Amino acid sequence: MTPKLIVIAGPSEGMTFVIAEAEVSVGRELDNQICLPDLSVSRRHFSIKQSGQEFQLLDHGSLNATVVNGMPVKQHALKSGDRIRVGDSTLLFLREAEQPRDTSDLVQFDDARLITRNTVLLRKDDAVNFEPHSSSPNSAPLTRSARDLNALLKISLAINSFSRPEAMLEHLLQLIGTVIPADCGAILLAQRHVEAEDGSEEFAPVCGWRRERESAEPIKVSRTVTERARAEGVAILSNDVERDFDLTSARSLAFQGVSALLAAPLIISDKVQGVIYLDSSAPSVEFDQDHLQLLRAIAELAAAALENLRRVNRLEDENQRLRAEISIEHDMIGNSPRMREVYQFIGKVAGADSTVLIRGESGTGKELAARAIHLNSQRATKPFVAINCAALTETLLESELFGHEKGAFTGATSLKKGKLEAAQGGTVFLDELGEMALTLQSKLLRVLQEHEFERVGGVRTIKSDIRLIAATNRNLEQAIKDGRFREDLYYRLNVICLNLPPLRERREDITALAHYFAAKYSQRCKRKITGISPEAMSCLMNYDWPGNVREFENAIERAVVLGSSEIIKVEDLPEAVIEASPSKTSSAGASAPQDFYQAVNEAKKRLIVDAFDRAQGSYTEAAKLLGMHPNHLHRLIRNLNMKADLKK
Repeated sequence: MTPKLIVIAGPSEGMTFVIAEAEVSVGRELDNQICLPDLSVSRRHFSIKQSGQEFQLLDHGSLNATVVNGMPVKQHALKSGDRIRVGDSTLLFLREAEQPRDTSDLVQFDDARLITRNTVLLRKDDAVNFEPHSSSPNSAPLTRSARDLNALLKISLAINSFSRPEAMLEHLLQLIGTVIPADCGAILLAQRHVEAEDGSEEFAPVCGWRRERESAEPIKVSRTVTERARAEGVAILSNDVERDFDLTSARSLAFQGVSALLAAPLIISDKVQGVIYLDSSAPSVEFDQDHLQLLRAIAELAAAALENLRRVNRLEDENQRLRAEISIEHDMIGNSPRMREVYQFIGKVAGADSTVLIRGESGTGKELAARAIHLNSQRATKPFVAINCAALTETLLESELFGHEKGAFTGATSLKKGKLEAAQGGTVFLDELGEMALTLQSKLLRVLQEHEFERVGGVRTIKSDIRLIAATNRNLEQAIKDGRFREDLYYRLNVICLNLPPLRERREDITALAHYFAAKYSQRCKRKITGISPEAMSCLMNYDWPGNVREFENAIERAVVLGSSEIIKVEDLPEAVIEASPSKTSSAGASAPQDFYQAVNEAKKRLIVDAFDRAQGSYTEAAKLLGMHPNHLHRLIRNLNMKADLKK
């Protein structure tokens, strides 16, 4: 096995490092075997030691920690596929087998000229034309075998040029109608249906074709024929419906006027995944063995093309999901006692498959915690799908969650799979769950209890295999009392509850967070930042951060963008952060910016005291006199620590 580290995010994105030594160190300095030019990476961040077939990651006391699959670690046994985050860089650890022997040397070019006047060249335009080549007026008409082969070539060229399965199948039916004398046809594909007693998949029509286009009647497909094709995996030909089928089925087909029919299964991975169905009501039309063989060959081509399209679509979805995952701006950072409790909790619940409810104030990192649970679970290789319930209207959220059928509502021009369907086998994260409407809450409860749902406008039940993680900053208990949240859903969600601490309750992490975000935005804004002044760090430590880590990150970004030196200073921080810093008595050794802001704060205090005296203690009147909103005045008084002064 040849282990390697691939940088999938950060300044060195795209680089690959082979681990060829027993111990490899990773860090910012050049003497490391793997050097990452990332300011948020420590000089010697971590190392990887090989012991037999095992690879151990060891963190070397880095400031921003070493994060593996969303969890800070000191020591970790690496597995293939683990994602290691250090500072602003993300690395993927892989153990790949040796490459097979190159056999290209067994083939050589021969430069001898073999193209002569007798050589026949078949161009693409010739292949898609059923008639003899125009340059051969005296040639004999094409035999039926030649026409069928020409038809297969035309169909193979056509169906492999589509990017959507539905459009490909519709065009395929039209092409079949040009070589097989059917009146109408349909293609049916397997749909999972939980009501089938044998656990099988029921066929549902995805497209239809009729030679007489002006007819508005729906195309009727014999369930008996399609079921037999599904169960036995055989192609079916009948020119005598009454003799070939049982009495009930024969009468039904005869009533529809069907005199001849063809059906061929679409077999993918040795399993029947659909059926091509054709029939004719004209007494003069009879299908023969050649028609049956041709339809079976077309079905083989269509099945391969359909599987390829599905695989490409799955890869595109997976590519988008992975791009979204590696574009996460940061993982959880901090080594305070409160955060260590969170990491331990995540480590315990990740291996289970239980529903998790994450509670905490806005900006505490609830989605990051959900991703850490997913990445450390058995579902880590499957999709992680996040939905913000507060960002969409009730109708849009329902369609986003459950998907919709074509024509379910105005604008539903095609079938759309919902997030629950796209996340099969993985994890669904519902953020701001307390904002979900009651009607959708009842549907979500069914998903949790019965593991099934229907698309909007659909009647087929779809099995659901997901792990649900929900998050809210609301008081759900009060919402239940107010009738805005279902009590039964609350108890179904609240199996395991994780409470994330606000930033003010883990101030020990502020230093690591400040350096991490400073390095991150230094690189992004192309500005060299070497540190944070003690006075600025004091302001950061003394502010309560009501917006938590999200507000903290915005403050550091602002300081990097607006700062004028390589060190973040007090004057670079937002005014609210500076105002919250406790006033200190000016001294000769105090910095000029600190003296300036202390003077500004004293002036604000005098203005507020004077306004309160004139307003006789009324907050509302004092705010009017100062020309500000009462809420702003309350915040200003709290930040300046003036409540005691105003009560005197």
